[in-house]
Amino acid sequence: MARSTLRHYKVLAFAGSIGLLAMAVGCSKGEGSDPKGGMAIPVPMTVAQPTTVNTSSEYVATLKSRNTTSINPLVEGQITQIYVKSGERVQTGTLLMQIDPLKQMATTGSQEASRKAQEANLVYAQKQLDRTRKLYDAGVVSKQNLDEAVSAYDAAAAQLKSMEAQVQEQKEQLRYYRVMAPTSGIVGDIPVHVGDRVTMTTMLTTVDQPGALEAYVDIPVEHAHDVGLGRLVEILGNDGNAVAQSHVTFVSPQVNDAMQTILIKSLVDNKGDLLRNQQLVRARVIWGTRQALLIPILAISRINGQPFAFVAVSEQNKPLVAHQRQVQLGEMIGNDYVVLDGIKPGERVITGGTQMLGDGVPVSPKS
Repeated sequence: MARSTLRHYKVLAFAGSIGLLAMAVGCSKGEGSDPKGGMAIPVPMTVAQPTTVNTSSEYVATLKSRNTTSINPLVEGQITQIYVKSGERVQTGTLLMQIDPLKQMATTGSQEASRKAQEANLVYAQKQLDRTRKLYDAGVVSKQNLDEAVSAYDAAAAQLKSMEAQVQEQKEQLRYYRVMAPTSGIVGDIPVHVGDRVTMTTMLTTVDQPGALEAYVDIPVEHAHDVGLGRLVEILGNDGNAVAQSHVTFVSPQVNDAMQTILIKSLVDNKGDLLRNQQLVRARVIWGTRQALLIPILAISRINGQPFAFVAVSEQNKPLVAHQRQVQLGEMIGNDYVVLDGIKPGERVITGGTQMLGDGVPVSPKS
């Protein structure tokens, strides 16, 4: 008897579930459904229209400061002190480094001693000349003796001038052992260390002045006839958007034989100092404009590596249905792809919710 009662309750519960399901299906038929009874999925759409886009190419460019001073030592020696750090701002005449001056100081001291000795020789020659002139006036010595005294004095005076010039030269040379900033700016990389021996070809550091930079771009020779002075060049950030705009200011008349490229330069107005000297950036060279269809990146799905997009199609005044099409894509501009084939102007492209769609699924525009 208990088993019979339990079976009776299960039957009632099953019948109630069937009734609720039937009510839900009945309520789902109404607004938003197609004549066949399937619900139309609301999805965002956009109408594909021709848009003016730039014909461009992207390359890797090197930014170089137009106000960078490379600092090399004017003498050879060992670095004994470095007074600045990379990135430090300095003024004209700021002491940057000290090269060991002891040998030069000894040379300068020796020259100074020789100069003083020559001063004594000049004083002696002056006294001899005065004495000889008095004797000549008294008729004691000949004119030849007087001429010899004058010649000795002149030689001593000339020798003193030469010594003084040498001493001055050695003092100027001693000044070169103190490396000064030739201009104001920001100290660049310092590849040398205290104790290193440097020569006149050793790069000590650079002093960069913030401001305009110059972009060096190597373009393939195929674009030799396209590039020219005044062409627009965009410097791109990490997000692909332009952070600076400039124009071509120089086109090299020569071709790089090894790379088969042509060097062009573009002056970049570095507002806000967002860019740095010797920085590698992406540069977009604008060759011209054309009409093209753009669709959002989110409208593209890939199957086995092939790009597809959904378009909403209505045939013979029937409700909209989604049709999947293979498309051919061009370059990416911002958050859009350029469509080369597969979509025609005026067609409605589904831009979202494509993961819920299949070919022939009813859809409706989502506000």
